[in-house]
Amino acid sequence: MSVQVALPSGDVSVSTAWERPEGESRGVVAIAHGAGAGMDHPFLVGFAAGLRDRGFTTVRFNFPYVEAGRRMPGPAAHAILTWRAVVSAIRADADGASGAVWACGKSYGGRMASMAVAEGLEVDGLAYLGYPLHPLGKPEKPRIEHLPAVRPAQLFVEGTNDPFVQPVQQLEQAVAACQDARIAWIEGGGHSFEVKGRKRPADEVGASLAPLVAEFIDERGRSATGE
Repeated sequence: MSVQVALPSGDVSVSTAWERPEGESRGVVAIAHGAGAGMDHPFLVGFAAGLRDRGFTTVRFNFPYVEAGRRMPGPAAHAILTWRAVVSAIRADADGASGAVWACGKSYGGRMASMAVAEGLEVDGLAYLGYPLHPLGKPEKPRIEHLPAVRPAQLFVEGTNDPFVQPVQQLEQAVAACQDARIAWIEGGGHSFEVKGRKRPADEVGASLAPLVAEFIDERGRSATGE
């Protein structure tokens, strides 16, 4: 299935992968890829499968630059428009219309989700898989100014050895300034959650993070209902 995105230069189509769990869906998780890989990267495929095992519908999607065969991301505005178009398509679907919609992204894809929500995109919460706090090796250029404007709950799943969040205290300070956010640390994890001395397939690594995100969603759901 493709979704139309209205860019300033004209409409483009982006690929999506809608996958539903067995039985009734507990909500929809939209999943965006990182800067260097599309929606079919094994890490995201495994992560999505892990969420479906826990009852969630998953929607993986590409950004326009990937559809165009380019390696470098386009303007942030294009990614934000894509997030808007995908969430709109999910809201028009039966699962999205009747349940919660969560935004999730690996690295770049998560940061673009946070920017879209800071600018008014409505979702029930966000989960970031390796939020790129700053450009590699440039902690003096943090990408955090918009985060306090994000109103829904945020979960930062981060590896303690991720070079994009060093020093880790900088991320902790940024999260403390948010309205409703917390960090789930993966001890020894790098930017793709690889752990030195422990070699695992990318899909297995992605699937291992699904319980953290599912638990976060469950906690927010209980909080919203007063349980």
